Amino acid sequence: MRKQYNLWPPPSTDGGTDAWDVDRLVELSRALPITQVPLDSIWQLDSPHWGPALTPRDIADHVRLVRDTDLSFPIILSPDGRVMDGMHRVVKALVEGRDTIAAAQFEVQPEPDYRDCDPDDLPYEETSG
Repeated sequence: MRKQYNLWPPPSTDGGTDAWDVDRLVELSRALPITQVPLDSIWQLDSPHWGPALTPRDIADHVRLVRDTDLSFPIILSPDGRVMDGMHRVVKALVEGRDTIAAAQFEVQPEPDYRDCDPDDLPYEETSG
């Protein structure tokens, strides 16, 4: 599997992006309490998330990821409720007609692994899993 990062703000032409290593976010979130979060509270469901110009092949890739995702793992939320890991799980829960999803939410924002970076320059080595 390709290395994953949470990027914020989303990549644009007018500035750098901060990036969090998702493996590190998972480790940091292990001690957090798990709660059920209403899907309607996830504001990113109504904003572009995976890029402005998805091709049909891109959509097919995301459909496969949504289909194969495991809802037994909680999503990870930032202190302001932004999804830092788990958007495919959020979409699966939405498609299945669920009202809530399990989530771990940070009280304090973890420092990013990379500041003001170009996402294309991040190390995307393959990981096991």
